[in-house]
Amino acid sequence: MLNYLPILLPLLIIVITGLFIVKQQTSVIIERFGRFQSIRQAGLNIKIPLIDRVAGRISLKIQQLDVNVETKTLDDVFVHLNIAVQFQIKRDHVYNAFYKLQNPHEQITAFIFDTVRAEVPKMKLDDVFVKKDEIAQAIQRDLKEAMLNYGYDIVKALVTDIDPDKNVKIAMNRINASEREKVAAQFEGDAQRILIVERAKAEAESKRLQGKGIADQRREIARGLEESVAVLNKAGINSQEASSLIIVTQHYDTLQSIGSNSGSNLILLPNNPSSASNMLTDTITGMVAANKINTANDKK
Repeated sequence: MLNYLPILLPLLIIVITGLFIVKQQTSVIIERFGRFQSIRQAGLNIKIPLIDRVAGRISLKIQQLDVNVETKTLDDVFVHLNIAVQFQIKRDHVYNAFYKLQNPHEQITAFIFDTVRAEVPKMKLDDVFVKKDEIAQAIQRDLKEAMLNYGYDIVKALVTDIDPDKNVKIAMNRINASEREKVAAQFEGDAQRILIVERAKAEAESKRLQGKGIADQRREIARGLEESVAVLNKAGINSQEASSLIIVTQHYDTLQSIGSNSGSNLILLPNNPSSASNMLTDTITGMVAANKINTANDKK
């Protein structure tokens, strides 16, 4: 047995080198003398030692490629877009994915640049933010069509970030702040206007009620004077004397009211026994003159 060991050991090594394991979600390309031989899937596999070789391993998992694209918008603003593309190699297209593309990541990146620079220049900066999903859909659509022949399936394309120039962002923030200040000023103006209108309504209502109160007061005073004159007439006092008596009574009531308040100023006019009658006459004369003046002004 030991005599055959030098022969069996190399054979055993050769057999062992012909065994290889393929992981889950992975495909292995086998070439024979540099020519494609077969595609092996997950599990334990055998190849002919020294004749077959593992040319490459292809992952069938979903992969992600992040690309930063600089482009210009319709309103001449340069922006950086971060694009994330998720792709997967189809199991039945492993041959095309391995042999047709030298560098698939560079190929996908080139298509992303081409699509983004075709779509974004059609939009204004504000529209880029609003329609970023449309940009992502355009990237996915164009990439899917372009990469399908190479065995790549584009699962999802995302616009993860939109970054305008620093000065543009400062200007946008300033515009936004100005708009908010304008809206705040409008609300404050509306509030002040409502306050003024409500205050004017309240004042008008107050004046109306005050005027109504004064009118009611005068009406009651006139009714009281009328009743007083009627009582005095029944006592044998004529209307002229009754009016004089009422005026004198009001005169002394006024003096008493003034005297009850400290700090009041009082001007005493010369009077005589007929002063009440004279005061009544002067009052009537003044009222008649005032009525004539008002009538003349109305005619003008």
